[in-house]
Amino acid sequence: MRFTSTPRGARLARRLVSHRLNAWGHPHTSRVNETLTAIAAELTANAVRHGHVPGRCFHLRLTEAAAPERVLRIEVTDTRSEALPRPVPAPDGEHGRGLLLVAALARDWGTVALPAGLGKTVWAEVSAVVRTH
Repeated sequence: MRFTSTPRGARLARRLVSHRLNAWGHPHTSRVNETLTAIAAELTANAVRHGHVPGRCFHLRLTEAAAPERVLRIEVTDTRSEALPRPVPAPDGEHGRGLLLVAALARDWGTVALPAGLGKTVWAEVSAVVRTH
């Protein structure tokens, strides 16, 4: 789906992720839903804060791979490609912690630059299989 590159667009994207996961059988209060919704909040906020180009939207894609692995993947694509994001807090301590949270919550994550400098996609994956220990 495509969203306006505004705080409202990021909020709507996060809510869509939670509702879609619920519809796919991952209730709003489940670990999977809460984890992926938190990741969506970070990635969409970053797309608005760092990937904003006036008049351009960001895109969100949510997929779930089939069994046995059942991996949920979120991809957020924006139209700025000057610098790929890194999980490094800023020296002032006010910014840069969001990707550290994504790295801690996701089983894997990364970035992909789009061809010809047309933007970037930041993605994260979460296992939908609940493991018991």
